[in-house]
Amino acid sequence: MPILLFLIDTSASMNQRTDLGTSYLDIAKGAVELFLKLRARDPASRGDRYMLVTYDEPPYCIKAGWKENHATFMSELKNLQASGLTTLGQALRSSFDLLNLNRLISGIDNYGQGRNPFFLEPSILITITDGNKLTSTSGVQEELHLPLNSPLPGSELTKEPFRWDQRLFALVLRLPGLASTEPEQIGSVPTDESAITQMCEVTGGRSYCVRTQRMLNQCLESLVQKVQSGVVINFEKTGPDPLPIGEDGLMDSSRPSNSFAAQPWHSCHKLIYVRPNSKTGVPVGHWPIPESFWPDQNLPSLPPRTSHPIVRFSCIDCEPMVIDKLPFDKYELEPSPLTQYILERKSPHTCWQVFVTSSGKYNELGYPFGYLKASTTLTCVNLFVMPYNYPVLLPLLDDLFKVHKLKPNLKWRQAFDSYLKTLPPYYLLPLKKALRMMGAPNLISDNLDCGLSYSVISYLKKLSQQTKLESERILASVGKKPPQEIGIKVKNHSGGGVSLTHNKNFRKLLKEIIGDTAPRLTELNTKEFAGFQVGLLNKDLKPQTYRNAYDIPRRDLLDQLTRMRSNLLKTHKFIVGQDEDSLHSVPVAQMGNYQEYLKTLASPLREIDPDQPKRLHTFGNPFKQDKKGMMIDEADEFVAGPQKKVKRPGEVNSALSSKRRRSVTVTHDVHEEKMENGQISPDGFLSKSASPELMNMAGDGIPPDQVDSLSDDFASLREDGLIHKPGSNALTGETKNCSVSVDDQKVAVTSALETAPSTLQITPAMAQGINADIKHQLMKEVRKFGRKYERIFTLLEGVQGPLAVKKQFVEFTIKEAARFKRRVLIQYLEKVLEKIESYHLLNNVNHINSRS
Repeated sequence: MPILLFLIDTSASMNQRTDLGTSYLDIAKGAVELFLKLRARDPASRGDRYMLVTYDEPPYCIKAGWKENHATFMSELKNLQASGLTTLGQALRSSFDLLNLNRLISGIDNYGQGRNPFFLEPSILITITDGNKLTSTSGVQEELHLPLNSPLPGSELTKEPFRWDQRLFALVLRLPGLASTEPEQIGSVPTDESAITQMCEVTGGRSYCVRTQRMLNQCLESLVQKVQSGVVINFEKTGPDPLPIGEDGLMDSSRPSNSFAAQPWHSCHKLIYVRPNSKTGVPVGHWPIPESFWPDQNLPSLPPRTSHPIVRFSCIDCEPMVIDKLPFDKYELEPSPLTQYILERKSPHTCWQVFVTSSGKYNELGYPFGYLKASTTLTCVNLFVMPYNYPVLLPLLDDLFKVHKLKPNLKWRQAFDSYLKTLPPYYLLPLKKALRMMGAPNLISDNLDCGLSYSVISYLKKLSQQTKLESERILASVGKKPPQEIGIKVKNHSGGGVSLTHNKNFRKLLKEIIGDTAPRLTELNTKEFAGFQVGLLNKDLKPQTYRNAYDIPRRDLLDQLTRMRSNLLKTHKFIVGQDEDSLHSVPVAQMGNYQEYLKTLASPLREIDPDQPKRLHTFGNPFKQDKKGMMIDEADEFVAGPQKKVKRPGEVNSALSSKRRRSVTVTHDVHEEKMENGQISPDGFLSKSASPELMNMAGDGIPPDQVDSLSDDFASLREDGLIHKPGSNALTGETKNCSVSVDDQKVAVTSALETAPSTLQITPAMAQGINADIKHQLMKEVRKFGRKYERIFTLLEGVQGPLAVKKQFVEFTIKEAARFKRRVLIQYLEKVLEKIESYHLLNNVNHINSRS
């Protein structure tokens, strides 16, 4: 569950205006809202927790913490006001203390027992500031200093105020007050030069120097991608550099390695991704990263640890070791100069061992607990975390299973006991679990010792109890407003708090004006609300407080009694005093609170086919897809060009049509295979030897003889719109009907020649109406799934007009078929179009010859 904490600069300098007329504080509020919208696209955002901290004095700086919902977060964000000093250091300390509030209670840091990457609370701290000088009550500060004293118990166990799963990112607003005439620079956003940049880099984050609104949107898009589950580790090289690799991929000892020159990949401060388990949704691991000290019973207290472990890697090539059934952890490294260097070596079958200094008892460097290795495809570098001193353990376990058949002899047990002496005590429990998973006998005693002294264990328990009390105190103060300044008191000279209506001269004057109907005054009460007196015109008039039960009409008693019983027994699911009609009445300010609704939904099921492109969270449009993730078949690229979307009469809604388009599958692979086998003629028409499986693959195919007849009919079209059969001087007058299903109604489209006598003339208006209907039916038929193309050709036969009109209809049908990737239909139509064009050219030649 990622934690997103927004630290908003609420100093007085945030009231400065930009060239757009908005203040920096308004831009900061809009940036937070835009970030939430961008983040909501990811389905994983359903588990996000949002916090809001300002530059106010602690504990009033916490506006939304662990217990506040998203509605409270948005309300506090909108009500922020800029006033006060730029106390960035104190605000950062309060933010980190808020994030670390429950870590000691949950035991997630596991002090003295190794660092578990799979025990984490991934947190992103995003601060939005103007980058001005840091001010406090003592003056202006040139450098950023975080207070060393923290009210949180146990903060002395870590040297830094942050943890390895917490990263700081800063949006430093540098928007000008006047519109700039210089062209806007396009590219990556640079880091800022303010004091917060170094703090961001220490935590594994970065700062952004925002100069335009476009750059701000670009930064927010980048920050959304930074919300990853992982921990930050310092990777440092130990020992000499590796030998360079030549062009042939082998070691080249003749080339210098520059072992003494500092390289960027020698020391990297980067994230390792800790992926959640696909079944449980939480990270799962087996082995810790060792501590930088050896736990001893004589230690009076735990030495403070660094927030980021220092993992040293040796550049000596080793063989990656692994045996069957022994669990190991695999973490991908964030791209860095180190990963780039390893990938450029192109050695996916070798690895570099990793160590933690002073983790062993008899070795200063410690023993290896894993290795760095490039993936087989050379796309990323992974950190494999194995049992401590795995080069000794793995051969022993291999002999246990293959040589001794799970019945070890005395020599093997002595070697295994020697290995256990080099093992930190906190590795015994995970090793015992791993051996049980492998089916090995019980080789480790059940009385495990954690290696910590009794005083240290008692101290950790005491810290946990103190943290609970401090946590309750801090959470109780969340949302409280800071006390207002009393200001200067002014002495009241208005007669000791006596109201004007009690003045004798005023009453005499009032009586002269309104007569004897002067109001009776209330008794004077100077104790409550000193200096104020409310006078009622009628003393008998009493204010109405709560509703009296005796005021309820008789006809409403039963209904009111039901409401009272429901409110008393709390048996209803609505708010007290709220009925079903007003349940869905939501204030306008809460209508966009979609995060609370997402939390009530059940967890989504696993995708059946993970290779399919994932659907984005599109509020209001369930059919929208991520076009970047869609794959277009190479054979269909010629019909996947940009198409103009025009609203056509009678077209079904776009959502259903897009769904139908996505459901269409083009069977071009089978078609090409048939062509290679000679079952389909090269011109795209089905030959008489075509197999019935191909003919009926997606529907009823067109018989070959019927396809030929349809082509002949189009080839014999005359310019007057009548059909002329080859070898005959008579015009056919047969009826050609096509029944097409549209909205469950059968619409019959007749051809140009009805059963009426051939002398019947079709007017241009009639021809235009018939063609419009045919065009509408063609769009419907092309969209249908399958290969029932007979109706399409029958409809094209009924087109009224000269040969040019019929050609336009065929071209229109080809365009429609291209929109839905009907490759086979396109080939049929192109063949028909060629015959029409050739016949049109032949008619022109005959016409010229007859005139000559």
